[in-house]
Amino acid sequence: MTSSSIDQPLSTEMPGDPNCPICHGVGFVRQELPITDPNFGKVVICQCRMKEAVQAKFDRLYRMSNLEAFQHMTFETFKAQGRVGLGSEQVRSLQNAYSQALQFAREFNGWLLLTGSFGTGKTHLAAAITHQAVQSGIESMFLTVPDLLDWLRNSFNGGDLSFEERFDEIRNIPLLVLDDLGTENATPWVREKIFQIINHRYLNRLPTVITTNLDMQRIEERISSRLQDSELVLKVTISAPDYRNPMHDNQSQLSTLHLHSDCTFGNFRMRETEKLPEDEKVSLEKAFQAAHQFSENPSGWLILTGTYGCGKTHLAAAIGNYRMSLGESPMFVVVPELLDHLRATFGPNSPTSYDFLFNQVLSTGLLILDDLGTESATPWAREKLYQIINYRYAAKLPTVITTSSSLQEMDARIRSRMTDTRLCKTYAILAPSYRSPETQTKGRKTGKTRLS
Repeated sequence: MTSSSIDQPLSTEMPGDPNCPICHGVGFVRQELPITDPNFGKVVICQCRMKEAVQAKFDRLYRMSNLEAFQHMTFETFKAQGRVGLGSEQVRSLQNAYSQALQFAREFNGWLLLTGSFGTGKTHLAAAITHQAVQSGIESMFLTVPDLLDWLRNSFNGGDLSFEERFDEIRNIPLLVLDDLGTENATPWVREKIFQIINHRYLNRLPTVITTNLDMQRIEERISSRLQDSELVLKVTISAPDYRNPMHDNQSQLSTLHLHSDCTFGNFRMRETEKLPEDEKVSLEKAFQAAHQFSENPSGWLILTGTYGCGKTHLAAAIGNYRMSLGESPMFVVVPELLDHLRATFGPNSPTSYDFLFNQVLSTGLLILDDLGTESATPWAREKLYQIINYRYAAKLPTVITTSSSLQEMDARIRSRMTDTRLCKTYAILAPSYRSPETQTKGRKTGKTRLS
């Protein structure tokens, strides 16, 4: 190619690069073609201007994606181990998430769904993928879902692109990274726009990364059905706690397991020094063994019954602490306190919605309900408890229940689920309370605390 005006003086105000050896800053060149060629004499954009245009577009996408705020979030700075207080399963989940994210950043194929609680590293890995894409020359867009929606709304007020242009750019960008799906204000307009974006990219198999702290049951059905397509979507769950506060598990906001952190199988008292009748000793040993086995492989329901202070809460908490040590997030709740928390969400100053807390209890991986039967038996309380128990019964979700009540004292609907031996295993601790000799004698004489 030759310059269209080689003799022109160099100027920084010229459209091209003043140091370009081809156009010398003019920005346009004539192609060297035969005179018979239909394009002979036509001027085309010089390569220097094309490079500048491409770079300008990438710079715009980089700024728009807000990656400057995430400059430190790279694969090199991600810590898959070395965090304080992590169990082996938690470390493995971080290592797996890192490996899968790194593999995605090498191929940019399919979808990657990163799930887990707040502060687990999902955003860090998503930003690292985007940095890698930009460095590889792939047009990418990293946006938190609330920012994305604000960005779309602002386009109605004018700007460099119209709403339609921005919306089309998001739908078709070669790599889209959506951070914090589920934190947006779910108005009908918002739900529709998010679905349109996700569905378009789903149908066209465009590389996409999504992070969320929600269970699939709490994501709109149209979207969750696409996110659960295993042929396109690789789901990776990080079970580690918030790295900012590793001793607090955000996934179980209602859980009071931390108050029973000293309850383990190792320090459970088998009461060998007490002169217990043989049947009481045997019942204690059977309950201990059943709880220990359940902790190794939580499956079905485990129901522990007995008088107050007999050890059933200790065993239930030991199950939760064991699973916690493996990197899981069991929820331990005392039933009356659970109902108080649910009632409090109806208050005008409640920071959490009723639906959020209720769904958290319904679908948590392992639920431990302590002291069932001590709650206020109002119609509302009975209905909420039945809904929780019935949901977990139908879904066959691992559940531990402790109670000092007899079957006859319980709601008939709940009783029917707890007596289904196909799902539930019940162990009655016949030993009396180790706290009070008076209670021991009373418990033996009445026998009212046994579930029969």
